[in-house]
Amino acid sequence: MNTIRRSQSRGRAEHGWLSSRHTFSFGGYFDPRHMGVGPLRVINEDRVQPGQGFGTHGHRDMEIVSYVLDGALEHRDSLGNGSVIRYGDVQRMSAGSGVEHSEFNHSASEPVHFLQIWIEPAARGIAPGYEEAHFDAASKRGRLRLIASPDGADGSVTIHQDARLYAAILDGDDRVEHALGSGRTAYVHVIRGRVTVDGQPLAEGDAITVTGTETVALAEARDSEVLLFDLPADGA
Repeated sequence: MNTIRRSQSRGRAEHGWLSSRHTFSFGGYFDPRHMGVGPLRVINEDRVQPGQGFGTHGHRDMEIVSYVLDGALEHRDSLGNGSVIRYGDVQRMSAGSGVEHSEFNHSASEPVHFLQIWIEPAARGIAPGYEEAHFDAASKRGRLRLIASPDGADGSVTIHQDARLYAAILDGDDRVEHALGSGRTAYVHVIRGRVTVDGQPLAEGDAITVTGTETVALAEARDSEVLLFDLPADGA
């Protein structure tokens, strides 16, 4: 069974310094039909103006993954971490028992565009943690590159949930398939371009939930970059 989530139906937040699109209910946007998929709770597409950002605020019991699309995102947290991430960088912060952090556009002249993803952890109250990894375009071209996993396989960042996140850059005759285990759900989010997922054409910002199949196929891509989440269906 496939369920499509079109880009234009996402929640919107416009604050001048921030333009955001919410795939799932978040902040002032609430839709009981779109609360998440399994443990995947947030995909926010954020555009932050130069020199602006999110001041220090707290989180608990959430795996927070940031994926920069353009520009430079500056991060600081109460664990003592401070860094600037750019396209190709993936940042994971495990909020666990509690952490405070801030996120700002590092540039004084160019906007920053990024996805922030929240995944519920399998256990609460774990020790907070932080990690970064870089995945260049070549490592994602024409294939699904593992970028987050519960065991840090293949150089991916480690998340505290039985979920795996893949990124791919696809174009032309590229075709990739992902084997989906019994009781698993796939969620595919199109970052840019166009791609067909199991015969369903998707455009930038669109997404699809795929269940009840053994294989998820991505093909007929045009300048596309996608994220594929392999998730436990019950969110446990």
